Amino acid sequence: MVRSMTGFGRGRASTKGASATVEIQSTNKRHLNIFVHLPDPLPEAESNVRMRMKEAFERGQFDVNVSAELSGSAPLPVEVDADAAMHRKQRLEKLAAAAEIEAPVRLDHLMEFDDIFAGEEEREAAKIQRAWPAVTQALDAAIDDLQAMRHEEGNALREDLEERTRAIDDHLDAIEARAPARVEERQAQLRERLHGLLDDEHLDPDRLETEIALLADKLDVTEECVRLHSHLKMFREALDADEPSGRKLKFITQEIHREANTIGAKADDEAISRQAVEMKEEIEKIKEQIRNVE
Repeated sequence: MVRSMTGFGRGRASTKGASATVEIQSTNKRHLNIFVHLPDPLPEAESNVRMRMKEAFERGQFDVNVSAELSGSAPLPVEVDADAAMHRKQRLEKLAAAAEIEAPVRLDHLMEFDDIFAGEEEREAAKIQRAWPAVTQALDAAIDDLQAMRHEEGNALREDLEERTRAIDDHLDAIEARAPARVEERQAQLRERLHGLLDDEHLDPDRLETEIALLADKLDVTEECVRLHSHLKMFREALDADEPSGRKLKFITQEIHREANTIGAKADDEAISRQAVEMKEEIEKIKEQIRNVE
């Protein structure tokens, strides 16, 4: 399964107690990085958002922006902490005296201090509880929207990768067609150069044939071509796999590049070297593309 790591998703939802909007932007990243931005009434919901994102995605960097608005009212019984209220009043009066301000302490001054209300924590918890169902629905919708975009871009990536592997196949076919003739040419060249030495009584004909065979072995790229065919097959299988394949594709591409390098180094032939260079150009483009595959 090829899925892009870049995309954008948006979801909106409303419940009886709240409405929420979630926007997710994703970019490519080697590991899974999640940044969650929540409104003040929902700071404790961050771990739940992270857990849901980890269930949905394997790799990438995600910026999750959540906005929520409570609707209606759900008053809670809030008791006043008389001792805390009196303490705050005395501190304000002391501050006013120190600043030589002649003004009485009013009720709206005390209302600024949350600690004088015994039920404030319960009220904040209730806000989270009321808003969370809407946030969950909006988050799921945003994830689905993002997944759809990543799948669409992944299909485009897959088509490009398949086209480039076909191009590598074509270059590999040309190399395999040329390689045997190149070995024979080099053997013939070596025999011709040494033909004048064959009358030398110190020259061992068996040793000469051995050297020619060793030369042929050094020039032979059959094993590399076989391995490269195998790697290309594995690459295509990874494209068809059900699970995210970005890491596996990266590893296989490294192996493909290694074999292409070896072929170019061993061939000692202009035609084969040209095919190897063009093959490596395709491999470099594949490397760039799979950086964005989950």
